Amino acid sequence: MSAEKCLAKGSAAPGPVPSKLIRLYSMRFCPYAERTRLVLNAKGIEHETININLKDKPEWFLAKNPLGLVPTLETSAGDVICESAITCEFLDEVYPKNKLLPSCALGKAKQKMMLESFSKVVPYFYKIVIGKNKGEDVSGPEAELKQKFSKLNEDLVNKKTMFFGEDSITMIDYMMWPWFERLESFGLKSFLDGTPELKKWTELMLEDPAVKATMHSVDTHKAFNKSFGEGKPDYDYGL
Repeated sequence: MSAEKCLAKGSAAPGPVPSKLIRLYSMRFCPYAERTRLVLNAKGIEHETININLKDKPEWFLAKNPLGLVPTLETSAGDVICESAITCEFLDEVYPKNKLLPSCALGKAKQKMMLESFSKVVPYFYKIVIGKNKGEDVSGPEAELKQKFSKLNEDLVNKKTMFFGEDSITMIDYMMWPWFERLESFGLKSFLDGTPELKKWTELMLEDPAVKATMHSVDTHKAFNKSFGEGKPDYDYGL
């Protein structure tokens, strides 16, 4: 089964994962779950998706993953894998077609270092948006994020590649993309104006089939962000 509309507390538990499929427990607007959705699409992996109401989580989901976080994968053998980067690396190893991580240990290590570095950029997106909503002065976080973008731009210049791994999309690009998809809905698209290589990267990413298959429109993101900010996230917005 696949369920577009999110399942909440009291919902019936889905049955076993069918043979030859893998199941993703997700939430349509979660950037971390989007990482896994991107990898599933990019690699052409047959899967089903169950969306979870993260404010009112089903008991059966908490039994599978007591942390109650998405993304979570479940195999037909009943094994459960969680945390976005771990799920994506698992998928790349178990399904060898269309490899996204480098084959050599050094290449993998470099991608993991880039991901670790980017994890320190993510909080600034939210500091700015939440601060603005509260009427706070966000000039500090804005300056910090612009500096982080300049460093990412510099990385692309130094690598002389179109993407962060090489001249084709690799895992690190998909790990970073969900927050750039949301730039305009966060009111931060102008932050790319001083970073031409990074801006070009976002334009190239928008041409990718997996990105097209998983992304939401700016208006849809804005509508969800509004509902989230009001404390009543509409996980099923647009369905």
